[in-house]
Amino acid sequence: MTAEGTIAWASMSAAELEQRLNALLGAHGSALARLAASYVNAPADRDDLLQDIVVAIWRALPRFRGECSERTFIFRIAHNRAIAYITRRQLPSDDADQDLDIEDYRPNPEETLSAEQQGRRLLEAIQQLPVIHRQVVTLMLEGLSYSEIAEVLGISETNVGARLTRARQMLRARL
Repeated sequence: MTAEGTIAWASMSAAELEQRLNALLGAHGSALARLAASYVNAPADRDDLLQDIVVAIWRALPRFRGECSERTFIFRIAHNRAIAYITRRQLPSDDADQDLDIEDYRPNPEETLSAEQQGRRLLEAIQQLPVIHRQVVTLMLEGLSYSEIAEVLGISETNVGARLTRARQMLRARL
């Protein structure tokens, strides 16, 4: 977006900003929910974190300058809110004792159970990673490129690759 685009965002009415927020949440809401789930285990905590993320995006929309994609913009906000949330709550990152609500709508119950167990094991393994590695894995699983991840986390693409390689090694050891 150009400088004119910045002015347009800043001058949007509350109704226009609400429509833009709804469009962003429609396009990326499930990814933001998965990102929140990668930081906290308890369903109530996930809901609280997701609500914090949505409020932060709402507040930041008028300041969007178009220097990156909207997707990168909202993921950066989500990442920052998640870090602030777990820092504020002092939640342990490796608390794997709580149940995970992973839904799978496949008709075969045996396949459903197997997929849930695999998903649970993967999510638990990801949650046991140090935050710097958990971040790159979560963003990579959401389909962000190395450059987008680097922009969201404020690190170099080389550092993204190094963290991702290390995270994969740690996941292999855990799984």
